[in-house]
Amino acid sequence: MVIAQRSAIADRSAVTTWSGSLAAGRGSVTSGSGALDHLPVTWAARTHEAAGMTSLEELAAVAHSACFSMALAM
Repeated sequence: MVIAQRSAIADRSAVTTWSGSLAAGRGSVTSGSGALDHLPVTWAARTHEAAGMTSLEELAAVAHSACFSMALAM
């Protein structure tokens, strides 16, 4: 008996580096594809003023927005 194995629709990865404490530290995110390359992230950018940096919530919002648009197009 042969069982077919399906591949995932999308298989993606990312790497985050972080130095310091939560409040005073800083880090960066890089996607496996290289499309997002060392985007700076800090706790302050997530909770106060972005100062030109992205936040995890912003990245999640972008992903959901694009996914929803593609679903509507289907």
